[in-house]
Amino acid sequence: MDESGSGEEIGETEEIDESAPIEETLGDLLTERGETLATAESLTGGLVGSRVTDAPGASAYFDRGFVTYAYDAKRELLGVSRESLDAEGAVSAPVAEQLAAGARDRADTTWAIATTGIAGPDGGTEEKPVGLVYVGVAHAAPWGTEESFVRTERVVLDGDRSTVKRKAVDTALDALVRTVREVDAGE
Repeated sequence: MDESGSGEEIGETEEIDESAPIEETLGDLLTERGETLATAESLTGGLVGSRVTDAPGASAYFDRGFVTYAYDAKRELLGVSRESLDAEGAVSAPVAEQLAAGARDRADTTWAIATTGIAGPDGGTEEKPVGLVYVGVAHAAPWGTEESFVRTERVVLDGDRSTVKRKAVDTALDALVRTVREVDAGE
């Protein structure tokens, strides 16, 4: 027991409740680590940020969300290159990476999560079907470590427009929690 009589030893951390909603698990992880988060959303239109802020105490780690639905918004607010948008389209791994990195760097947060995709019912092609989603995760490691990174995940989700958007939020939060844990395990 420490001298304050709280019963918790110095350096001891709270257990994370695995049965809790993922947004609460994420909040516990970020709070425990003293880290911050920004979001960059296209197809989800702010739903990721909304879910993150469903967790009590989110103001301790959630900085801001960028909803960049149009090409110009992606370029102006988050620095997505015209070349990537022209060559790859908004629904692509390079754009998801640039969205995540742009949100992380402009908000100056430890983490950023980005979503871009095709929710449907129209807009899909054989190469890029309805339900295609790219999630970008960006991490800002301490300066000088050269351990900062951006990674993407590609998934194809089933369902109508609202279902694809909801599943995209779940996919994004899951990707972020997994990545935070990977970084935590590597330290």
